[in-house]
Amino acid sequence: MSLEKLTKVRVVGSGLIGASIGLGLVQRGVLVEMVDADAKAQSLANDLVGGTKLNNPEVVVLAMPTSQLSLVIAAENALNPNSTFIDVGSVKSEVQLKVEAISGLSRRFLPTHPMAGREIGGAASARADLFQGRSWIVTPSRDLELESKALVLQLINLLGATPIELSAADHDRAVARISHLPQVAASLLAKQLTGTPAEWMELAGQGLRDTTRIAASDVALWKEIIFSNRVELKQLLINLQNDLGTMIASLDDPEKIAGLIAAGQAGRALIPGKHGGKAREYSFLPIVIDDKPGQLAAIFNECAVMDVNVEDLIIEHSPGQLSALITLALSLSDAEKLSSHLSMIGWNVHPIRN
Repeated sequence: MSLEKLTKVRVVGSGLIGASIGLGLVQRGVLVEMVDADAKAQSLANDLVGGTKLNNPEVVVLAMPTSQLSLVIAAENALNPNSTFIDVGSVKSEVQLKVEAISGLSRRFLPTHPMAGREIGGAASARADLFQGRSWIVTPSRDLELESKALVLQLINLLGATPIELSAADHDRAVARISHLPQVAASLLAKQLTGTPAEWMELAGQGLRDTTRIAASDVALWKEIIFSNRVELKQLLINLQNDLGTMIASLDDPEKIAGLIAAGQAGRALIPGKHGGKAREYSFLPIVIDDKPGQLAAIFNECAVMDVNVEDLIIEHSPGQLSALITLALSLSDAEKLSSHLSMIGWNVHPIRN
């Protein structure tokens, strides 16, 4: 089979994912047309992407909530009868049923789910590198044409993602655990902050920000995702509820508390490192800096000079404070090298933590 080169893609839906797909593809020489029911959103996305009117696209990306697929899928299929189709929704079993309801479409439709996103939506938040190094799940039907599958895999590779093949059922079970449950937990945790005095919130550290970051996610989107995957999510929420009950019952027993915290550590240790690799143990280099412009930039310039790779950054700073603590996460060798260099040229560096 000779692989057709991907040259033209129509993206229906101009939100974060659709516009990011468009941005990423045009940077790799693919012509893109952005389409949206909202004329303003469509105009913004096309301006950002440099979109153009296309005929006979090789691939049509349906980048919209699953509940809206029924409104466009038949019309898009009629308009582009020779195109390959994908969707990018967070639940796949429901998509599979919608595709199977249209005769012959499953041969040219590959349900997919890029495991990437941001807590802020819309075309204005789109990034061409959103999918770099991320997994992109595909759930092909038995009768999917090889040419269609090859085109979709080419699109995924062009965007820097890694395709992972699962059944629709396994996909929905997996994302319930690794994506949908964390969203619910973060939202409910953040809800407990309601009514907290402002002066108390000034004490918030990075832990609270980390655990509630995704609570800022789009309400309309997550309402649909949670509802669509409610069957797989329900038991996980019951398990979480049971663990909360166990913690409440254990508050007078330090050893039982320790057991629950240790079980959480064991679960977190299962999360892989960047790009799906083995999780790495980082060393942490604390640096106290003056609260003035250019300090962070200067430190990162020294990181470049020393050829060290910063994996993460934490900033602790309170209003009115004249200094701030930044903590860089690096490999041990990079931390030692950077610590010695920064200390030598006068930065306020503190001992490395492991």
